[in-house]
Amino acid sequence: MAARTKTATDPIACCTPVRTDSLDEADAELLARSFAALSDPIRLRLLSFITSADGEVCACDLVEPSGRSQPTVSHHMKILVDAGLVTREKRGLWVWYQAAPARLDALRAVLG
Repeated sequence: MAARTKTATDPIACCTPVRTDSLDEADAELLARSFAALSDPIRLRLLSFITSADGEVCACDLVEPSGRSQPTVSHHMKILVDAGLVTREKRGLWVWYQAAPARLDALRAVLG
């Protein structure tokens, strides 16, 4: 299977599926950062909550279902945002999060 072409919106889209070809060092590092963001149970729960929601989720709505404090939720959400798994938009005092389905699809595809 040929490598996918690079896109400006998601650098992982250029990565060859791991079952098809050996990863170069840069692709391996990029993928490792993204998968590392998923390696924590609370981040998986937060991501699951956001992806199962219809549209956006306010940061204020993530504290209770996660069972974590607001600063802890903010820390984990920053990691998910930095990994490109969710997007955020600040509106007034609140931050709204939305899943990034293209990145999730790209990670799924690279596992081939």
